[in-house]
Amino acid sequence: MSIQFFICFNRQGVLRLGRWFGPVGENLRNQGALNQIVKLVTNRDPHLECNFVALSENTNLVYQRYAGLYFVMGSSASDNELIMLQNIHLFVEVLDAFMGKACELDVIFRFYKAYMIMDEMFSGGELREASRDQILVRLKQLDQLN
Repeated sequence: MSIQFFICFNRQGVLRLGRWFGPVGENLRNQGALNQIVKLVTNRDPHLECNFVALSENTNLVYQRYAGLYFVMGSSASDNELIMLQNIHLFVEVLDAFMGKACELDVIFRFYKAYMIMDEMFSGGELREASRDQILVRLKQLDQLN
């Protein structure tokens, strides 16, 4: 499983977090592609449609909405979407545990902590650590250094 990008935006489509991995992710970094992703994800009916959508013939989007934020991962079409969805949920769980019931304002004003979580979980587009407890232990150690 290789993640091409991991982004977070609000309901208005304003990007709050973004990490691109590799050359395919870099090509998607331009504003037109971001607008396309925002439209694809926000225009879907959450009660009738699943959380997976094809962006192109070789890129799938996996997304989940938590409160007012959408968390989106882009991956190749051959990757397992359920694992990607699980990784998004793990990221949000760690974000909540580390920041204490995180909201959009926490992501905006303490973005460095959100990126620290992302860096602990993912490296080069690959999942580095899948244990919530291990991630939190490491984050608390890193936070004490600051």
